[in-house]
Amino acid sequence: MGKNKHEAELVKKALAVGAVYVKKRGFGEFEATDSHKLKVEYLYRALVEDKLIQPLAKQDINIPKMEHKLALWISRQLPRDHPLLADQ
Repeated sequence: MGKNKHEAELVKKALAVGAVYVKKRGFGEFEATDSHKLKVEYLYRALVEDKLIQPLAKQDINIPKMEHKLALWISRQLPRDHPLLADQ
């Protein structure tokens, strides 16, 4: 799966869904003052911990690649006809 032109919106959706997930999972919750970078890294690590996404290689761990992983994760959770999945 290549980069989706809606990847930024998919990352926002992943963070919204992920916030609910980490809270229900007991990992804590996102605060309004948390940076985007912190939220991305926190959700990425929570999903890796629960084996819901495959971890990046150690040398590849950075925010843009974590965002891409989150976009891929949420794209698999959304229905096929979701507007963010159009024109991939």
